Amino acid sequence: MRTYGAALPIPLACILVAGCAKKPEAETKQVVAVKVARAETMDMPVTEGAPATLYPQAQANLSARWTARIRELRARKGDTVKAGQVLAVLENRDLIAARDEASGAVQNASESLRKVEAGILPGAIEGARGQVDATKAALNQAKQTHDRRQKLYEEGAIPQRDLLQSETDLAAAQANFDFAQKSYQLLMSQNRERDVAIARSNLEQAQARLDAAKANLQFTEIVAPFSGNITEQSQYPGDMAQPGTPMFTIVDLSMATARAQVPEDKAGPIRSGQLCSFKPIDNAVPEAPGRVTVVNRAVDVQRRTVEIWCEIAHPEPALRAGAFGKVVFHVATIRNAVVVPLAAVQFDEGTRKGSVSVVENNVAHTRDIEGGEIVEGRVQIKSGVRAGETVVVEGGYGLPDKAQVTLAADKPDKDDGKKE
Repeated sequence: MRTYGAALPIPLACILVAGCAKKPEAETKQVVAVKVARAETMDMPVTEGAPATLYPQAQANLSARWTARIRELRARKGDTVKAGQVLAVLENRDLIAARDEASGAVQNASESLRKVEAGILPGAIEGARGQVDATKAALNQAKQTHDRRQKLYEEGAIPQRDLLQSETDLAAAQANFDFAQKSYQLLMSQNRERDVAIARSNLEQAQARLDAAKANLQFTEIVAPFSGNITEQSQYPGDMAQPGTPMFTIVDLSMATARAQVPEDKAGPIRSGQLCSFKPIDNAVPEAPGRVTVVNRAVDVQRRTVEIWCEIAHPEPALRAGAFGKVVFHVATIRNAVVVPLAAVQFDEGTRKGSVSVVENNVAHTRDIEGGEIVEGRVQIKSGVRAGETVVVEGGYGLPDKAQVTLAADKPDKDDGKKE
């Protein structure tokens, strides 16, 4: 019986085994390209930030003193105005007539006083009697008007202000009647001293009416109470201006206040007088420096925040009332702090501890660090890195300890594709 085997000659087997056991070549170490930066020392500000809204130094809603048609507008929305500038003029012909009438009454009263003081009283008693009759008729008319408006008001046919006006007119008519009656009685007493007193009183009353007429006429001009900008305009020429309906909104942004809502647990270090700055969400508007002026002594019980004001003197024209942004409060300064770029640190989640890669002789060494304050892309290193050491800021994620590195700037330029 023949046996078939697969045995090979010993010399050939040895050759094959020797080929399988060939020694591997030495592995090439991988070199990682990284970007680095040096740890530096600096005076590092300690800050707290909070969202904030910008408010003007002053804001006013301007409306008419009474109902009247707008005759003329002298300013528009968006205009810059000065204090005392007339913004609008209301219809005022009736008030001009009232002023002229009051001015004539003053002249008459002044002439009467001159005659009384000179001892000349022609027709004075008859004039006083006529004044009593006239004021009595006016009083009766005012009573009838008030009674009629009282009834209409109770029926809901007229607003309350019309009833209040009739009450005012009735009181004025009663006062005029009482005064006229008293004047007549004094004249009848033929007491010259009293005559002079009455004449002077008449003059004073006439002057008061003239002053009131002039004041009412002034109220037909809507005047800017302070310098600023018109941010709202709700009425136009021909519209009926009414009390309580603003015609303009004017704001003064010569000084502004950013009112921030700071979390209760972060507000403790903030004090009045500290430096602060407001940065609006519009990146085109520069950051505005200021100073803390108000730290509220009460906590908002719903939001658990403390309202703190950062006052900004002479803000940029680009800043607008109502702008939203962030206020940064400068609460302290850490002297000679060791800092590295924030990108160099890999923090443990939820802590200020982590690690960095420090480069020495083109070898990266992983070090545990304890971080501190973070300001403008830099982090304070409390322990783990010394000033002057080189740390990896790019390419260090997942970099093993003692990895060989080359600086990105030291890498040879790539072939630009040109053939020699």
